[in-house]
Amino acid sequence: MAIPIIDNWESYFQHRHEGLGSSYERVILNLLLSRICSTYKVERVLETPSFGFTGLSGINSMFMAGSGAKVFLEDHNLSRIEQIRSLWSECKLPLEIAVSHDYRILDYADKSMDLLWNFSALWFVKDLAAFISESSRVASKAILICVPNSQGLGFRMQSKTGTTAQKSEINLGFIDPHSIITLYKRQAWDLVESGYIDCPPWPDIGMAKEDFVARFLSWLLPLLPKAQAQEPQQTLSILPFYQGLDEDFPQRMLRFYPFERFLPIGFKRLWAHHYYLLFVPR
Repeated sequence: MAIPIIDNWESYFQHRHEGLGSSYERVILNLLLSRICSTYKVERVLETPSFGFTGLSGINSMFMAGSGAKVFLEDHNLSRIEQIRSLWSECKLPLEIAVSHDYRILDYADKSMDLLWNFSALWFVKDLAAFISESSRVASKAILICVPNSQGLGFRMQSKTGTTAQKSEINLGFIDPHSIITLYKRQAWDLVESGYIDCPPWPDIGMAKEDFVARFLSWLLPLLPKAQAQEPQQTLSILPFYQGLDEDFPQRMLRFYPFERFLPIGFKRLWAHHYYLLFVPR
């Protein structure tokens, strides 16, 4: 999805339905976060900016909180902060959340966070060099940056969508991996790992994956009645898993993982939805 949910983010807090795409994405992201937290003995996490893409805002770090890490979040919207706080309360998870209007200054002590990270959110900072300088100061063990895969076919198609007002709120130049690597290198942080992530069997498209599958089948099999996009009959979200009500949720999503796990890198470059960069201090 090339343009984040700038206009309709509130609707997700009402219907709680994230769809198959976001549900799979969160489980795959948790696999990466789990490995990083184990490798670097992460106890304190700062996710900033925390508003990035789609689905329920502010829940990407819940997995780490549930595993015992102390989590701090930052967002630039006061109304969204209150809704995020409420979600975390529902899941009985502790959270420290603060407002940051431009992310130029991170109000935390030097080396106070083991891990600083964000997911498809870097285009909301106002000054990339300032943010990277501050994140380098605050983090002590690792920095994880996930950006949309700008080489992917889905991103390229959707980069032409979105209103002028939406595009004015983000800076597409800030999600360029080469620029991010260069700026972190200047701050004495080295790239130790990178790769494509979130590469499911469906393309990176700006519609519910359930609707896409139905429409694809209608096109493939003309005898089927034309599929119509409908409201989902059952809410699909990782939130009940964090509430302890749906323990099998990750396993259901991981049914699609073999597709991502065994795809050749050349195909992932065109198909994957995101790209991650992991840095450690020199």
